[in-house]
Amino acid sequence: MAKDVKKSSKRANRPQGQLAQMWTVYKMTAQADKTSVLWSALAFLVVLGGFIAFSAFSFPGNILNLVIFIILGAMFGIIVAMIIMGRKAERAAYNRIAGQMGAVGAVLGNIRKGWRSAEMPVAVNPRSQDAVYRAIGPAGVVLIGEGSRSRVKVLLEDERRKVNRVAPGAPVNFIYVTNDPEATNLADLTRELYKMKKSLNRAEIGVVAKRLESLGLNIPIPKGIDPTKLGKMRRG
Repeated sequence: MAKDVKKSSKRANRPQGQLAQMWTVYKMTAQADKTSVLWSALAFLVVLGGFIAFSAFSFPGNILNLVIFIILGAMFGIIVAMIIMGRKAERAAYNRIAGQMGAVGAVLGNIRKGWRSAEMPVAVNPRSQDAVYRAIGPAGVVLIGEGSRSRVKVLLEDERRKVNRVAPGAPVNFIYVTNDPEATNLADLTRELYKMKKSLNRAEIGVVAKRLESLGLNIPIPKGIDPTKLGKMRRG
């Protein structure tokens, strides 16, 4: 009996394989977004149909080429369908955490190309838990407010003054991921950053990022935490 319990416990604690993880993500995404399966299947059929049509018009009557293009079309169709499902899964995950403290940091932690950001906020209101995050990239310095627009606006303006003091001339933009209808949706935050007008090149981004490192973090430090370790937690 004890051996059976140990075996079942080992099976439960055994990490999922890649296929099992993909299947779990697929099921969660399908439940959260009913259109994800439809769009993925449609993408697969369009790609497969395109390969078949190309073979039929380019090599009419050639069965071997048709079979090869069907296989290739199926392979590329699966890749495209997986890409679409992956993006749907990411959006569903962000929608689940939208409105929670630290949600903006979770999104910024996944942004790499061209941007320097951190999962930790640069300013937090200890009472309301409203927070400001900072990202530095081609659009300049982007301050992202999380919480209530009316309250977080004060934090944003305060951080803007700090940025202007240490990096004068650097463009400063605001993005509100707040609880009002005009705010940016959490799932659209990455796209919002990438579509902003470019103002800085790579070298200028590095200079601005280095200057902003001197600002540190304007957040309350809980008891028992060594302030000197907070710098190690920052990224970008």
